[in-house]
Parts: sequence; C-alpha cells; structure tokens
Amino acid sequence: MPSTDTATAPTARQTLPAEERHATELAFLAAHDEGPRPPGWRLTPRAVITFVCGSGGTSLQLPKPHETLPDRLEIAPKFIGERALVERCVVTLAGERGLLLVGEPGTAKSMLSELLAAAVCATSALTVQGTAGTTEDALRYGWNYALLLAQGPTPQALVDSPVLSAMRTGRVARVEEITRCLPEVQDALVSILSDRRISVPELSGTDDAQVAAAPGFTVIATANLRDRGVSEMSAALKRRFNFETVHPIADIDAETTLVRRQATAAVERAGAAFAVDDAVLDVLVTVFRDLRAGRSTEGWDVERPGTVMSTAEAVQVATSLGVATAYLPGGDVLDLVPGHLLGVVRKDDPADHARLLGYWDGPVRRRAEDGSPTWRRLWDLRENLR
Repeated sequence: MPSTDTATAPTARQTLPAEERHATELAFLAAHDEGPRPPGWRLTPRAVITFVCGSGGTSLQLPKPHETLPDRLEIAPKFIGERALVERCVVTLAGERGLLLVGEPGTAKSMLSELLAAAVCATSALTVQGTAGTTEDALRYGWNYALLLAQGPTPQALVDSPVLSAMRTGRVARVEEITRCLPEVQDALVSILSDRRISVPELSGTDDAQVAAAPGFTVIATANLRDRGVSEMSAALKRRFNFETVHPIADIDAETTLVRRQATAAVERAGAAFAVDDAVLDVLVTVFRDLRAGRSTEGWDVERPGTVMSTAEAVQVATSLGVATAYLPGGDVLDLVPGHLLGVVRKDDPADHARLLGYWDGPVRRRAEDGSPTWRRLWDLRENLR
C-alpha cells in the first residue's frame, strides 16, 4: 500500500519561478554572451532581451564547449509583444532607474517583470504584492518583536523587506500593483529611488543606521490603472520611474499560439492532455479580441463590455475547456464556450450580459449566415446565455 506520509514526501510545486523554469536558457545565455554587463547583472543587456523575446527561431552556439550545457540552443520567446518595448525596459534597468509597467489587466505585465528580474539578477522572488492593506514595512523594514523586546533595536532584530534585501545585494525588487497601495505607502519609495539608501532611526548612532543600495539595485513596479481601488501616484514618485505601457497582443495568430501554449501547460499540470480543437480556440480568441477592441475582425461595430477581455482571461477559459474535455468527456466542447464567456463578462457590470447577447445577435449571427459551421453552431447556442 503506498505511503500517505506527506511529512517526508518531496513537496511538489504547481509552478516554478522563471529563474528555475528557464534555468538552462539563463545559464546558456550567460556562457554565450560574455560581453560587458552592468554592475550586478548576470547577463548582458543583449542576452536579457534575447531571453525575453527569443532567438528568432535560430539556434545559438556557445563560443566554447561547456561541461553541463548544450553546444547549441534555441531560445524560446516568452513575452509576446514589441521588442522595442523590451529594449527600453532593459535600458531603463541598466541605468538603475525605476521601471513602471502600466496597462490593462491581463497584458502580461507581471510576467514581463518576473522575466526581467530573473534574467538580470537570477531571482524574481524579491517581490511586494501591493494591496490596500500593504504597509510601509513591506517596502522598508520591520522588526522581529520577540528579539526587539529581548534586546531592543538591534541589527539582528531588523527584518528586511524584499526592497531592502534587494538594496543590500544589488538586485531587482518587484512591486506588484503599486497603485493599489495607499499613497503614503507608495511614497516610501521616493527616498529609496532618489537617495538609494534607507535610514533606520532606531539604530541611530551605529554603523547600521543607514543601508546604502549596492550597485545594480533597482525597482520594477506594475500598475493596472483601469482597476477599481487605484490610488493615484504622487508626482514625486512618478518622476522616479520610467513608464512603459504594455498593450494587448496585436496579432491574432500570436495571441492564439500563446493561449494554446499556456492552456496546454496548465492542463498538463492538472494531469491531463490538452485536446481542445484548434477551431474552438480560434473562435474563443476571436470573440475576446472583438469584445476587447469594440470592433470585429470584419470591421463591424461591437459594444465593448465593461470588464477587460484580456489574453489572460482567454487562457483561463481555454484551460477550463481543456480540463472539461479531459475529465468530463461527452458532447461538443464548443457547447461550453457561451457559459464560460458569460462567467467572464459578468464579473464587473451586470449590463455586460446584454452586451454579450448583442455580440451574439451581431457578429456571431452574421458569420453563421455566411456559412461557417462553427459559428453556426455557436449561434444555435445563444439560449445558453440566458
């Protein structure tokens, strides 16, 4: 009988951080490009861009043999977007300036932040998740209160925030959803990004009263400026960041490929094979793009829902279809699409239900009338939106 003792069993992880998931590529690029690197960087700026954007379908060759690495390796693209955007991000980080990635939810800002941090300093773990409950301690430092009571304020009792840890070691700190933090919490970063040091008044009179940033330290923040509950950034803090807007994926084929790849990985993590037909994925991505843009691929006007029809949401729907196909087989998977779409559009505004019905009465009906069997079937499923 198999053992059920989980205390000694190795802990499995649903996902790995980018630095572990792509460890071979990172090591290969470090050996492949031995050019100059900014202080504290594990890769050259050029190699960071290649890591994020891929090697363009060609295999790179190491300049000399390596004991543990392959001689040639093709670097897969991980971020689908403008290469020029990635280049500007890398230049910003190389200049040790703060980088703020802004855009609608689901445009892979967090993923890009993680990839950049992993490539620059080999860790994406120095992360603060911004919320309305985030305190200044999360950006500066806190205290081990047991030691504080026993010893008073000492360096041993000090608890570094992820930002302070990054400063000490010259690495990249990440602040997710910075505009969800209260303005007074956000502004803790103003002096950090200006003076490149943190003062610890409780340790005044000692060598530890100030922590100076080591070369290479910088901050990548993300912000969904369209979300509810957003706190406006102060002008002083804005000036300390370079803003880069991450737009939705422009090319439908690229978006469909990304949705398929990420949904396949998610379904495989769930213990099954991804078996959703390409025609269903094409329909799904087309619906998301039409509703996101407010215009169909044919140029017909579409009323945009209030919710964000992001690529990330499309991946989640495709994953759900894949899991349902694997574990609850029976019937046509296309029959499940309207219900999942309704679940997406109902998240913010009840009026979005009517907008989805309007989309069915417009582009879906017209495509069905043009003779497409897939869209005809989708039109027949309109009653599932009631």
